[in-house]
This record gives sequence, C-alpha cells and structure tokens, in this order.
Amino acid sequence: MRALLPLALLATLSACGMKPLYSNGTQGAVATTLGDVAVAPIQGRAGWLVKNALDDKLDALSNGNQRYKLQVVLDDKITGFGLLANDQVTRERRTLRARYQLVDIASGETVLDATAASDAGIDIVSSEYATIAAENRALENLSLEIADQIVTRLSLFAREVSAAQ
Repeated sequence: MRALLPLALLATLSACGMKPLYSNGTQGAVATTLGDVAVAPIQGRAGWLVKNALDDKLDALSNGNQRYKLQVVLDDKITGFGLLANDQVTRERRTLRARYQLVDIASGETVLDATAASDAGIDIVSSEYATIAAENRALENLSLEIADQIVTRLSLFAREVSAAQ
C-alpha cells in the first residue's frame, strides 16, 4: 500500500497541463512566428536600445519572411524624489513604458495591442558623471527588460495562433 502512494502522486504530476512554449526548437510554431516579425524603427535613444534588443532576439529566428510588423512607442521618464531639507534630490526613478502593436503586413490589421513597463531606482551621488552613468545604465537595463516582456508576449500570441489553426 505504501509503495502505491508515491506512484499515484507521480501520475498526477504528469497531468498538470503545462506545455513547453518553444517546443520543436527553431522549427516550432512559436519560433517560426517570431521569425516572421520585423521591428519598425523606434524614436530616441531608448528606442534604439529597445529595437536592438528586439532585433537580437527575433533575428536569430528569422526565416526571411516578414509576415508581421512590430510597432513600438516608448515613454521614458525620470522622476526625482527623496528630497533633503535643502530641496536637493537624492534618488530618482527611471520608468520606461512601451505600447506595442503587432500588425499583419498583408491585411494591415492590428493582431496584438499591448503594453510593457519597467522601472529602476537611481541614487544621486556627488559626482555628476556617476549619476549620468547610472541613468544611462538604468536605461540600458530597462530596454532589455522591455524587449524581454515584448518577446514573451509575442511568444504567447504565437502559441495562441498556432493552437487555433
């Protein structure tokens, strides 16, 4: 009887319903769909960083087809807080938000409209150079985070599309 309990528990684990997102590797439905996405130019320095990060992730799967166009609009803000008695800011928050749309090139229809956001805290130090370097590094990290969020959402969309077909 005691030997049957672990076997019964093992059988329930296999029925969890989880499916790998990237099954079949680069030949799978998700990777194929991601390879069909072309990223449109994005305004500003943050846009350049996000576009490069997206291109790095999506171009590796590119198959030469461009079925979809990804359009991204960014909102980059730095807000000061943590004031001292003399009204000097001691801390900043850099927020990067993206609204992105996946457009079917053939029909012009928007098939996905979503947002992604991330923020980072920055300490203001006595060295202006160090503060600017920290702000730039925060932007680089936020750009990578936004690109990861967008690719993850595109992957979920691709899985939904492949399951519907």
